Amino acid sequence: MAEPVKVCRLTDQEGRKLQQIVRRGSTSTVRYRRAMMILASAGGNRVPVIAQLVQADEDTVRDVIHRFNEIGLACLDPQWAGGRPRLLSPDDEDFVIQTATTRPRKLGQPFTRWSIRKLASYLRKVHGRMIRIGREALRTLLARRGVTFQRTKTWKESTDPDRDAKLDRIEHVLEHFPDRTFAFDEFGPLGIHPTGGTCWAEQGRPDRLPATYHRTHGVTYFHGCYSVGDDTLWGINRRRKGTANTLAALKPIRAARPDGAPIYIILDNLSAHKGAKIRRWAKKNKVELCFTPTNASWANPIEAHFGPLRQFTLANSHHSNHTVQTRELHRYLRWRNANARHPDVLAAQRRERARIRAEKGIRWGGRPLATAA
Repeated sequence: MAEPVKVCRLTDQEGRKLQQIVRRGSTSTVRYRRAMMILASAGGNRVPVIAQLVQADEDTVRDVIHRFNEIGLACLDPQWAGGRPRLLSPDDEDFVIQTATTRPRKLGQPFTRWSIRKLASYLRKVHGRMIRIGREALRTLLARRGVTFQRTKTWKESTDPDRDAKLDRIEHVLEHFPDRTFAFDEFGPLGIHPTGGTCWAEQGRPDRLPATYHRTHGVTYFHGCYSVGDDTLWGINRRRKGTANTLAALKPIRAARPDGAPIYIILDNLSAHKGAKIRRWAKKNKVELCFTPTNASWANPIEAHFGPLRQFTLANSHHSNHTVQTRELHRYLRWRNANARHPDVLAAQRRERARIRAEKGIRWGGRPLATAA
């Protein structure tokens, strides 16, 4: 006859620990019941009696006793895997992820996006590969593989047939004639109203601005000019965009280089920049207008400098009228130009960037240069 299942002799430390757990009963239920099984077995109780005591199956009691004899008190905290064994292979998981990131219409389904329920239902009906997975397991799998529910975003690609030629020309003048290259653009409309922003404040006590209901001041547009070689920015506010205001802003650029040598002005394809008067004036005064490609205004160097101008003068502001707003814009521009980086440093940085692009064979804008066949 086989010997009855019984725990090995307890040490004093093990006995006190088990007694403490059973007496206090403040631990988890699993830990408490297992401690009671071991302590009861150490007290000479047989397996059927222990099973009746803790209301457990006799096989469970035997498993706990055997486990204690193997690893000691560590058996009080079982490391269960939780749930049934995995039914999906790595290939199945990859297929689920591929399906979830594919538009349903491409798979013949009459909707534009998946829901968890629709995706799980579709996976069960895939021809030649039926995958049974619950909605919660599917949600967990998607989260584990980094697939989340997100809003769709749009973007514009340049349809300009001369895109590469225009980018090449802008790159050329920036690298070879930086001291004679300027950038021009507008931003707006600029209204008179409290504008939210960010600032340092005590936690939970943000700075507040009053709200407005009637805005009777109209709007203006900032016409900005940026000198690439000098790293200086200046501009003026106008009530509207137009050819006349653009021409009035371009003339000071020509006056900044009064030696009569050609200058280059980078600007976008806005109709107010391409009027006949502007073209005649540019031809007469040796000004080359370097237009950015359609839907590629990011190629204008002034765009990066408009960001700080907005953040430090318009965001988190409450100007009383356009005169005050313009005054604050000009105050910031004077501070910015006085604290601009030295032109020699800028030139060195541009030369280094050009050298790196040449070594890597990268065209300005991130596209590789065409190589000979």
